Amino acid sequence: MMITRKEIAEKLIAYFDGRLSLAELVDWAEEALREADFAEENGSHVLRDVVARIGLADVKAFGLEWEDHKDMLSQLGYKASVTVQPQP
Repeated sequence: MMITRKEIAEKLIAYFDGRLSLAELVDWAEEALREADFAEENGSHVLRDVVARIGLADVKAFGLEWEDHKDMLSQLGYKASVTVQPQP
């Protein structure tokens, strides 16, 4: 399995949107660290570092705050913003 910046960003977005639970996000990250290659000619360490950080999110001492998410997305080349909508 090849992990890209886009795939990591999509996983974080799915988590934000409630389409992926924290447990599912962490499981994906742990699996990616064990089994995946990281698709970057220059900077695969950035991808691996971000995925490793996600993999620790279920440990209380390493939980993810909004600033953590913004920083990770920035490292991936994305800018985070918030949209608030009324519930249906």
